[in-house]
This record gives sequence, structure tokens and C-alpha cells, in this order.
Amino acid sequence: MDKKDSKLKTLYNIAGFCSFGLGSDAHEVDVMDGKIVRTRPLHYDNSYTKEEMNPWRLEARGKVFEPTNRTLLAPFAYGYKQRVTSPNRIKYPLKRVDWDPEGERNPQNRGKSKFVRISWDEATDLVAKELERVNKQYGPTSVLAMCEGHGETKIVHAPHGCQTRLLDLMGGYTQQARQTDSWEGWYWGAKHVWGQEPLGQCNQANLWKDVSENTEMLLFWGCDQETTPWGWGGLMPSRLTYWFAELGIQQIYISPDLNYAGAVHADKWIPIKPNTDAAMHLAIAYTWISEDSFDKDYVDTHVHGFEEFKNYVMGYEDGVPKTPVWAAEICGVPSRTIKALARRWAKKVTAIVHGNGGGLVRSPFSTEPARLEACLLGMQGLGKPGRTQLKMIEWEIFGMDETNPAPRSAVIPMLYAGYTGGATEATPSFIPKTLTPDAILNQEPVTWYSTVWCTSPRENQFVKYQFPIEGGSRIHMIWSDTACWTTCWNGGNRMIEAMRSPEIECVVLQHPWFENDCLFADLILPSNTRFENEDIGTDIMCGQYNLVVHMDRCVEPYYESKSDYEVVQEVAKKLGLFEELTKGQAVKDLIKLSFDHSGIEGMVSYDKFMENGYFVVPTADGWENDIPGLRLFAEDPQTFPLPTPTGKLEFYSTGLAEHFPDDIERGPVPKWIHGSVRHQERTYLERGKKYPYLLMSNHPRWRVHANMDDIKWFREIPTCKVRGKDGYLYEPVWINPLDARELGIQHGDIVKLHNERGGVLGGAYVTERIMPGVLYQDHGARLDPIVAGQLDRGGANNLICPGATTSQNAAGEVTNGYLVGLEKVDIDALKTQYPEAFQRQYDADSGLVFEAWIEGGKE
Repeated sequence: MDKKDSKLKTLYNIAGFCSFGLGSDAHEVDVMDGKIVRTRPLHYDNSYTKEEMNPWRLEARGKVFEPTNRTLLAPFAYGYKQRVTSPNRIKYPLKRVDWDPEGERNPQNRGKSKFVRISWDEATDLVAKELERVNKQYGPTSVLAMCEGHGETKIVHAPHGCQTRLLDLMGGYTQQARQTDSWEGWYWGAKHVWGQEPLGQCNQANLWKDVSENTEMLLFWGCDQETTPWGWGGLMPSRLTYWFAELGIQQIYISPDLNYAGAVHADKWIPIKPNTDAAMHLAIAYTWISEDSFDKDYVDTHVHGFEEFKNYVMGYEDGVPKTPVWAAEICGVPSRTIKALARRWAKKVTAIVHGNGGGLVRSPFSTEPARLEACLLGMQGLGKPGRTQLKMIEWEIFGMDETNPAPRSAVIPMLYAGYTGGATEATPSFIPKTLTPDAILNQEPVTWYSTVWCTSPRENQFVKYQFPIEGGSRIHMIWSDTACWTTCWNGGNRMIEAMRSPEIECVVLQHPWFENDCLFADLILPSNTRFENEDIGTDIMCGQYNLVVHMDRCVEPYYESKSDYEVVQEVAKKLGLFEELTKGQAVKDLIKLSFDHSGIEGMVSYDKFMENGYFVVPTADGWENDIPGLRLFAEDPQTFPLPTPTGKLEFYSTGLAEHFPDDIERGPVPKWIHGSVRHQERTYLERGKKYPYLLMSNHPRWRVHANMDDIKWFREIPTCKVRGKDGYLYEPVWINPLDARELGIQHGDIVKLHNERGGVLGGAYVTERIMPGVLYQDHGARLDPIVAGQLDRGGANNLICPGATTSQNAAGEVTNGYLVGLEKVDIDALKTQYPEAFQRQYDADSGLVFEAWIEGGKE
């Protein structure tokens, strides 16, 4: 849509980072002279009247909550335009200088060697020839597609799996299956208590209304709704929290840090050590059982296995009563506080609030706190008015009303008819992302349970899989459009080792920016951003109105970049598969196809949609009468059972008892797990003597995972980066003043987090907002290796997190609540020891620079 001013164009776009075709944060983009001058909220009423939108109205306790007339954008939407012109943009195709497909490939130098510029013609020739060669020599499953991840949300030009359709045409591939990284504890744990497909989180339907009318106390357990939802739905969670405060609902925050939401909204902050929530859960249950203050009638009719659970909690099973005093020694919360919280919870109508759970569901044995939370909710009448689990993120994910706590829209538009991104279910040959290093480095077959896709039902967790599949090949080539394994997953340094394996003969990576996994590629193909292409998108996670948006091209593609879809097309041409890949459909055809199957095609004509540039889906009539959450189960468990084997809340999991009766990490009854062969991440165990701090690694405040670490506006903020004495902007490490004083560390010092898996640097941020004995550094900082695989300057702490999965039979990631040491760094000594790393070109404002890795530097 163009405005009358001929010098200024205003176009529409979306800014969500969920990917997988699920968009959010629709906004207006002002363009002048071929440049983006600003982004701003989209005003719903630009083209639609209030009557056409049918705005919802939530009335509770004599107050009113309504949608605003414009989108509630997070800071990311405003700052993202700087990524288009980032000094770290990949300008042209690249080849690693010492990778010779006809001679020595030197895989040991990935992450060390620089790159040289090549043409698109040469680059696509090389990719096509390598695909044909390995396919012929080893078979199609020798190609690993790294094809998932959070980033830009696009439809026609979708990343995160764009290469898979071409690989299918070549006979198949091995899929790196994205396990349930945001929901590990719920998926692998809570599903065995309450079912709740597909994610293992509580049914969200119409919970805003339920909580607003009935809840008296909210427990924000590891929840920072002023941070985590920014990349998925904007600022409505913040506005909603203010609404709850206006209603007089008490807000308690339980987390190791006084997070950004807690600092603004908390009536009380209860600091707790990372990954010790299960101990506190058990002590709360002990208090209720001891004081006879739980809903016994509900438990009698809605719960299976309460006696087995009680026997463990009270110590009848193991001789250890799980008292508040017992828990206090483990979790750092005073026993009096645990008892006071338990008693208040028993007296007040209480709900628990999460982003997705954060470290609680991404730590060793995270199945246990997730299961125990479901049990505690059950002990107080889960599903009764105001007693529930509420989410602050991913509203309407999968296009399901059950994932939407907000007033329901007439439809949830989906655009998959024209989607060119990756599959959302496992292919015949696949490997869980958490096990990719094992699949490459282990010479024996790798086995695990479940396809690990978040859409897989609970029963699939009892199905065993293997890589390589029968008749399949080991991995010999990687094609990735997801350049953040090393900084976002479990055991990044081990992944570096895997990418340097001589068995991996070629690594192809397409990405807009030279960062993270790009350092370990052999061939790099420059893709571009959502501002540089025409597309279509949705805004369905904002909690106000659902939108479909025509994403017009805002600026011409920068440098020699192409869209992800165009990159794959260029390779397809060299393979003679272009027509089969595109089916003769141009970009505008795919946009039209997406619209025609979106769900709004009967509400507005395509021509009118394109003329307006967007469509607002009206609120559904009668949304107020939608049954909230698990209300039907609470009222009649016989008629409306849960999707568990018994139809009840299973405090004793019949499925786990049948299939894994001897599993000490995830047994039939949820327990406190001290440690195992896989994980020794407790401060009171032997490893804790050497590495005495627990590291908390949150969703970043100023990024979405590894996205946006180069936005200048954000990097000026003290909680985004700490400027070291060498002028480098380091990733902050929050340290309690007591710990800082003991270690001789001052605010602004350069420090090193370390364990036997390696070390990462950071900037000391001394604050009482983190409890003693705990360190906090956001995950997702860009790699800046001093010694790749050993020491990193950028603060990418996933490099040193455990490589082992959640537990023996749960292939989830462990990226939080693990042990590290901390020490002050002599940066001058490091510069002397590693002069090449410290002389690498660097931009003081935006950080890493593309030319630093180009042979000869800037051209």
C-alpha cells in the first residue's frame, strides 16, 4: 500500500521470530529513497472499522480490558531494520580457502580457515556436484539437512527447511529433527501426568477470562513475560500482567534472578537455585499432606496413583521425608518461606504462569519439576475456576484454540498451501538435534526413543529409533539454513568437533549474516531478509486480532544475496530439477495459493486484500461462552477424561511403569534426582567442589536466541553488553555482590565462565538481582572464537553446557542449570597468547564484521 506522498512509501511486514510459517508483530515500514527509515505499529483501523473487527471486551471485577487499535510491537520490530545493513551481512558466495573438492578438504581447519569470494555460478556448481557425488557414493541419507530453528517467519521465501523439498526430489535425506526445545520438561515429563497433546502444557482455551474472574494469586514460576514473548507476540503479555495487577491478583515470582517482569510486577520475589524447583515442589506437597490442606475429594476422583506419590513425598518409600527443611538445603529457599507459600496457595485460588518454563524445563532431569507442577495443580483442583496453568507465549500455535488463552477469533489463518519451508514431522531417516554430534562422532549406531517432534503423541515416547536406519548411510555432507547449532543447543563445543570430522566431506550453509555455524562451513550462500522479498504472512500470536498481511518488498536485495527459496532454486537448476521444484509457480502464484487456503478467503476477496495490504479477522461471536481450560474434566472426569491411559491425572505414570520401570531418572513417580551417570550438575556433588556455581542461561532480553546480536541500539544498553577495558562489548554475566567480592571481581571486569567442556568470556555485571551462588548469562551470543572448540570471546555459553540429553530415555536438551567456575581474566595476557584472534576486525558498535573472515580482508 502506497501513501499519497510520492517520496515516502508505507508498506506492511511482520516481525515474528517463531518461523515455521507462524507469524506475529505486524507493522508498517516507511521507505524513502530505497532505504527503510522507520518501522511502527500497524493501525488496525487504517482500512477496517470497529464494527468489521468486532473487538472483544473482557469485563471482570468491575473493570474492562479491551484490545488497542494498533499492534503492540516489541523493541525487536523497531530495531530489526539495522540487520539489513549490518556490517556482518554476507555479501557474496564464499568458499573456504583450503577446501578443495578435488583434493585436500582439510576438515580440521573449519573454524580456523578464512574464505574467498566465488561467483553464484561456481558456488551452485559446487553444491550440485557435491550433492550428486555423495548421493551416488553413499546414498541420499548421507546428506544431513539442518532445517529448523527460530528466525524470520516467511512463507514463500521460508528458511528453516527450504532445501528439503529439493533433497526429496533427489531421493531423500537425513533430517535433523528439532526436538521440543521450548517444552522439554512438559513434553517428556508432564505429558505422562495429564496428557495435554501436543506440547504437554495445560489447555489454554479462554483462560484470560477464567483467571481475570476467579484467580486470587499468580505464581510466575521462572516466567519473564517482559522478555521471552517479545519475539513471538509483542507486548500484550506485559499489558495483560498490568491488567491482572489492576484486578488485585497477587503476583509472586519464583526464579534465581529478579527478572525484568519481576522487577516491575512482583508483589514478592522468591529466589531459588536453578534446577532445584522439584525439591521445592515436593516440600509444598509435603506441607499440604501433613496439614491436610489439599483438595482430597478432587484427588479421590481425578487422580491415579496418589498413594504411591504420597509414600515418596512423606519418606515412607526411601526414609527421607521431603520436608521444607530438607528442600531448603537444596533449593536455597528458607523453609519458612516454603511453608508460607504452601499455606497461602492452599487458601487462595492459584494459577501458575509461564513463558514456556525457561530453565525449569531445559535443565538436567527437567521432566521431574514439570511433572510435579502438574501434580501440585491437581492437588488443589486443577480445572476448577481460576486454578490452572497459564502461558504468556505462542498463543494459537499450531492453529489450535486449545493453545489460545485470549478471546477467540473467527478463524486462525494458516498459509501452508504456499509454504516452502521444511517438514514438521520426521522423515524416514532422522536424528534428534540433541544427538547430531553423536550421530557424526560415534562409530556405533545411535538409538533413542520418540521422533522427538513436538507434534508426536505421548505413546511415541515408547518407540525406539536408530541412526543410521537399516540400509542407510552415515552422514557425509551437511546442508544447513539454520546457522546457530553451536550457540543454541546442548554441548556446542562437541558439535564443533563433529563438524571437523573427516567423515563430513562438505558443509554448505546459507544465511544472511556471517555468524556462528558459518565459521565451520566449506561453502556459504548469502540469503537475505524479509524486507528484501515479496511474501505473505500472518500475525496470530499477539492476543488482540488475527491478521493476514501482504509483505511487499521494502528494499532491493543487498549485495548479491538471494532469498532462501531462490538459493535452492539456483541449485535446482544445476541439477535439472528446477521445474519439478517450482511446479511452474512464481512467487505471486504462491502468495495467491496461500491466501486461497488461509481460512479468510471467504471473508475478503483477494483483490481487496491486496489493495488494503492486510486483513483483520474479526473476533468470534460468543467467545465468552467458550469452556476454559480443563473445566470439563474438573466437573466430570468420567465424561471428559484426560488423554492419559487411565483418563486421570497420573501421579503414578502407568506408561512409564510399563515401558521404563527401572529408569532412575524418570520413573513412574516424579522425584528429586540428585545425579546420575549422565549428569552431575549439583553444587553439593563432587563436581561442585571444582565448579561451584550454577549457571542460569535465559532466553535473551535483547535477542531472540541467536538473532539480533548486531543491533547497535540494543548493544548500547548496559544489560545487553558490558564494555571491557579493551573496548570490546562482552555478554553480561550477572554476579551477586557477595560472590564478586569473594572473587575480587568488580562491575565491568572481564571474566571467564568455564568447566571441563571449555570456557567463554563475559563482562561482569554485579547486581543483587541474582542470588548468591548463581551466575546468569543469556544464551545466544554470537561465537567469536579465541580457540574454536575451547575458548570463546563472544559469550556463547551453550558451547560449554552438557552434551548429554535430559535423561536416559528423554532426548531433550540441557542448556540451563549446570555447573561452572568463574574467574577474572587478564585480557592483556590473552591478547599476547592469541594475537590473531584479538587482531580480528571488529566493529565497536555492531560487533562482528564479515570481512574479518575473508582472505585479504575488505575488498
